[in-house]
Parts: sequence; structure tokens; C-alpha cells
Amino acid sequence: MRMVIQRVSRADVRVDGETVGRIGAGLVALVGLERGDGEEQLEHAAQRLATLRIFSDDDGRMNRGLDEVGGAVLAVSQFTLAGSIRKGRRPSFDHAMPGDQAAPLFERFLGLLRAKDVRVETGVFGALMDVELVNDGPVTLIWEERPRIRN
Repeated sequence: MRMVIQRVSRADVRVDGETVGRIGAGLVALVGLERGDGEEQLEHAAQRLATLRIFSDDDGRMNRGLDEVGGAVLAVSQFTLAGSIRKGRRPSFDHAMPGDQAAPLFERFLGLLRAKDVRVETGVFGALMDVELVNDGPVTLIWEERPRIRN
């Protein structure tokens, strides 16, 4: 599972010109699910996002979380995060989780965030979306957790 996390002053996502999700200050999380991802990755990602302290305190240090700034999360599924451009001129999506498997996991991830009292907005899974944001800082982080191989 991979996430690109951006601290924003505002963001929205549109499908066919219609706004389907909008937040003020908070985090945009572009979420890519990969083959083998499961409950463990979802729980770790939700915990990390809900408790990440990347908002400035009175001294300008990244020391506040979403709950302290009244922020929200705009979570957008993005299978291209599972793509690879190591070979050739066209990306390979061999590691991307198929949509029929990824959709319920993405919904589960949203539910885990909401269970942590995070206000969550989102796009439409699998749709062609326009995401517009104002990156605050700019602050952009990458989070990644691979499934553990069990013997």
C-alpha cells in the first residue's frame, strides 16, 4: 500500500464537472492498493494518517495533528501509485490490486479513518477524477507498507 500525503489549505475532487468531495485545511491522501494488501496495511495506514503531526504549532514546528487543527482528509483512490516505470516507456501495473478487490479495501480504509473520528471526504472509486488542491508549505510525504511475507 502506498500513499502520497499532502498538507493542504483546501482541496476538492470532481467527477464529470461535479464536486464530489471537498475539504478545507487538512490532508489529501492519494491511496494506491497493491496485490497482497490487507487488513494489516489498512489499519497501519489509517492510524498513521489519523495521528500524523505535520501541522505547525505556535513556534512553526510540525507538531499538531488533524484533531488539533480541525482538519479533514480527502482520500482519493489512485491505482497508478502501484505502477512501475523501471522498464520500457509505458508504466506497468502488474502490482496494482484489481479494482474488484481494491474497492472494498478502500472503503474499509475510509471506515477505519472515520472510526478514529477523522472527517473524510473522497472521490468516486474507479472514476476519472479532477483533484485540485493548494499544497500548504508545500508539505508532501510518501508512506509505504508492503505486505509481510509469511512462511
